[in-house]
Amino acid sequence: MRSLTYLLLGAIASTAIFTSAIAADLNPAAVAFTLPDKIEWKQTSARSQQAILAGDPSKPGIYVVMQKWLPGGMSHPHFHPNDRFITVLKGTWWVGTGTKFDPDSTVPMPAGTFVKHFGKQVHYDGAKNEETVLLITGEGPATSTPAEEK
Repeated sequence: MRSLTYLLLGAIASTAIFTSAIAADLNPAAVAFTLPDKIEWKQTSARSQQAILAGDPSKPGIYVVMQKWLPGGMSHPHFHPNDRFITVLKGTWWVGTGTKFDPDSTVPMPAGTFVKHFGKQVHYDGAKNEETVLLITGEGPATSTPAEEK
C-alpha cells in the first residue's frame, strides 16, 4: 500500500512539474490560449449556446465564435448582413435555404465540413439528434434578420 501511495504521489508531482514546464515555455506576449474547460459558454436560446473567442460580433470588425446547437435546436429562416465562414467541429449541422422553414429538407454537414454563408442570403440551420459545435468567423455586426414566410 505504501509503495502505491508513493507511486501516485510521484505521478501527481511529475504531472504538476510537466504542466508547469509547458506553461513556462510560452511567452504570453507571443501566445494567448484558453483551455477547453475555461471557455465561457452563454445561452443564446433554449437550444443553443455561444462562446466568443475573439472580437465582438455585435460591433464592426472581425469576430470568432463557437456556436453549440443542442439536439433539436434549429433556427428559422433568417439572413446576416455579411459573409460568415463556418467549420463544423463536432456532430452534424443541418442547413437549409429559402424563406419556408422545412427541417426535413435540410442537408447534413458532418464534422470537418467548411461552409460559407453569403451575406443577405436566407438560410436556417441547427442540430437534429446530437450536439453540434461550429466555429464561425465573420465581420460584425453579426445581426440576424428574420425572413420566414408564414
